[in-house]
Amino acid sequence: MITQDEKKKRAAEVAVNYIKDGMVVGLGTGSTVMYLLEAIARQGLKISGVTTSKKTSKICASLGIKVNDIDNVDHIDVTIDGADEVDVYMNGIKGGGAALLMEKIVAKNSKRNIWIVDDTKVHDILGTFPLPVEVVPYGSGRLLKKFNDKGLKPILRMDKNKLPIVTDGGHYIIDLHLNAIDNPQNLAEYLERQVGVVEHGLFLDVADVIIIGGDKNIIKERKNRMTE
Repeated sequence: MITQDEKKKRAAEVAVNYIKDGMVVGLGTGSTVMYLLEAIARQGLKISGVTTSKKTSKICASLGIKVNDIDNVDHIDVTIDGADEVDVYMNGIKGGGAALLMEKIVAKNSKRNIWIVDDTKVHDILGTFPLPVEVVPYGSGRLLKKFNDKGLKPILRMDKNKLPIVTDGGHYIIDLHLNAIDNPQNLAEYLERQVGVVEHGLFLDVADVIIIGGDKNIIKERKNRMTE
């Protein structure tokens, strides 16, 4: 039986086949993406990367992968990123690495989005993984109370020193421990209405392709996607 790391590596190596020299590629954040970056460097692909975190930018620099600011490119051909959880409808939860805001900005500006995950991340419905919500620090305590009163089981994400995790954008993360999200769209709309919420980790109708690494790799593609 192969390890989880090997499953991640298998998914990443399949994803490299979607990249060609000269492409502008959105590069996600996380352990699975690390395998992707290593594969890009190993194959000597000449791309222009648009990264979703300072951490990914640093890794790209160490591997010799060119990085551009998102505002300095006129398009993004494809973005390849991981996900913390995906469902049977190709929706996902992202933000376990506290990069969800930048990940969503890059994804929404991409012609195509590909997610790479191992098979432990796939569930019938979302919610097993806590849903990250990025919030401004000011008034975050009020949002915690509001979410708690609504039964969303919020917990402010802390670092090892018991201080709030701060994102690259200078925000906090509140994780909602829901176990199951019966109506992701309704929850997304509720969170978007709350003053102080910057972004949430529900990525709905975003992925065009999901590559699931396992004993046998599975590729899921969204049908009838309109592309520019």
